[in-house]
Amino acid sequence: MSYTNRTEIPENYKWNLGNIFKTVKDWETSFEAASNRIGDFDCYKGKLNEPKVILEMMRKLDSLLLAFDHLECYAFMNYCEDSKDSDAQTRYGKVSSMFSKFAEKIAFIDPEMSKLSEGEFNKMIADPAFSDYTERLKDMRDGKAHILSENEEKLMAMCGDFERFFQEIFNRLDSGDIDFGSITVDGKEVKLTHGSYATCLQNRNQSVRKAAFERYYKGFIDLINTISAVYEGSVKKDIFNAKARNFGSAMEAALFNEKVDKVVYDNLIKSVNGTLEPLHEYIGLRKKVLKVKELNMYDLSVPMIENADLSCDFEEAFQYVLKGLKPLGEDYQALLIKAKDERWMDVHETPTKRSGAYSLGVFGIHPYVMLNYQKTTHDIFTIAHELGHSMHSYYSSNTQPYAKAGYKIFVAEVASTCNEVLLLNYLLNTVTDVNVKKYLLSYYLDMIRTTMYRQTMFAEFEAIAHDFAEKGQPLAADLLNEKYYELNKKYYGDEVVHNEQIKYEWSRIPHFYRAFYVYKYATGITSAITLAQKILKEGEPAVTRYKKFLTMGCSMDPVSELKAAGVDLTTAEPFETVAKSFMDTLDQLKKLCE
Repeated sequence: MSYTNRTEIPENYKWNLGNIFKTVKDWETSFEAASNRIGDFDCYKGKLNEPKVILEMMRKLDSLLLAFDHLECYAFMNYCEDSKDSDAQTRYGKVSSMFSKFAEKIAFIDPEMSKLSEGEFNKMIADPAFSDYTERLKDMRDGKAHILSENEEKLMAMCGDFERFFQEIFNRLDSGDIDFGSITVDGKEVKLTHGSYATCLQNRNQSVRKAAFERYYKGFIDLINTISAVYEGSVKKDIFNAKARNFGSAMEAALFNEKVDKVVYDNLIKSVNGTLEPLHEYIGLRKKVLKVKELNMYDLSVPMIENADLSCDFEEAFQYVLKGLKPLGEDYQALLIKAKDERWMDVHETPTKRSGAYSLGVFGIHPYVMLNYQKTTHDIFTIAHELGHSMHSYYSSNTQPYAKAGYKIFVAEVASTCNEVLLLNYLLNTVTDVNVKKYLLSYYLDMIRTTMYRQTMFAEFEAIAHDFAEKGQPLAADLLNEKYYELNKKYYGDEVVHNEQIKYEWSRIPHFYRAFYVYKYATGITSAITLAQKILKEGEPAVTRYKKFLTMGCSMDPVSELKAAGVDLTTAEPFETVAKSFMDTLDQLKKLCE
């Protein structure tokens, strides 16, 4: 059903922000109280050398940070309800400004505590009074070599104010300055945008896909020298920050902040490179199913199976999700029902509501989920995905103290994707329509192709680019194009035409301006599929391990958390498991398509 404004939507389909603040006035009162506490930390300057004082400071810091979280989450979600609400915009802006002032006020803490000896840190870590803060203290202890003097930290902070403009320049080019032109679709002129381009690539007419592909990439090709210079600047920024903080490389610095050993990154690339054959076979099947003389890079997004959507309203979709996640046990089921009944979710779309979907954990309250539900199979999976994030947040927040409740981004997509895989397994075992089953199999194959394989290719490109720059090699457009083209040929194989334009694909990836981020998508889906398979095969023992993982927050490094759940990303086994799952699914689809 389509709604023109929020007042038309039944209350049970709107989230209840009153659980954070009952009224806007309550928010304003809390905001003023938090603002008045920003100066409370001045008294600690020059005194962070005694455990008693440090503990008092940390407790006070957490108390204020939690207040900030509640203020920000309420303001952000309120703004998402109606992006044209100027009052909501103002509240959200006020929180951001207040937090910036606060960050300046407490900038002395890390440099001052870095002067403590390793022994002093270890003594506090062993003290039960500091049990909430052991991981934070370990981070400070282990990061001592990378924390600079107070004046140097101020300089680094000043650099940060303009370093973000590499990404900003790209975003402005990508979002406003590049002219993607127009193409003709069904006799009508269609102006290409990122959104309409994605739609055109799913058009059943190959000539439409070809025209969109060639015209879209022309926008990037025309500006390739500018974009390569912006990207080179971003890479050199990464290298500068790493050197300034005494890291051996930009990759080392990025992985250090996530507590991930470089062996995981290297193992990802090596292991996925060793399992490319199933991907090449998939490309061959796609060519056969689509019945095209030649399969091009612009033919990889069009659905292999058409007219196979599970079109249903939200209530039925939620029941699909409940049944699909039944293997996770009665307590998990009860939490899903609680999320629906107690209005953790905002379900329906309105014209001024933020697009897309997300989950937001609010410590001490509960998680929230924003949806814009449409009657599609994809949106059913979106419900499962976002509730996976929410359950991860719920279990962590109800087990860990505030300081340890927030899980690392490295594991952020594991619970959400695990839910999707369990739901997919349920649907494949229950749907009777052969066309729908073929669609679901292809959906799973594309999930792995675009996330494990493609994101690993991106990760390999990032490693190559930074390695060249660290060796003093200029990142000219020709070099970047050549290296990306080589990777594309290696990953996708001989069954597809490697169109000339695809060598420029690197130039349109916004994630490259957040260095060494994309690999987490690949390790995330690999972990999720491995865990889902263990849950379905082993039952209760695997479920117990998995739920333990959900409770861990950031109480240990993320790679160790996954090991405890049953996934060791330092070995090839998880990647081989996913490659086998991909191959088995491909075989099923082949048989149904014969």
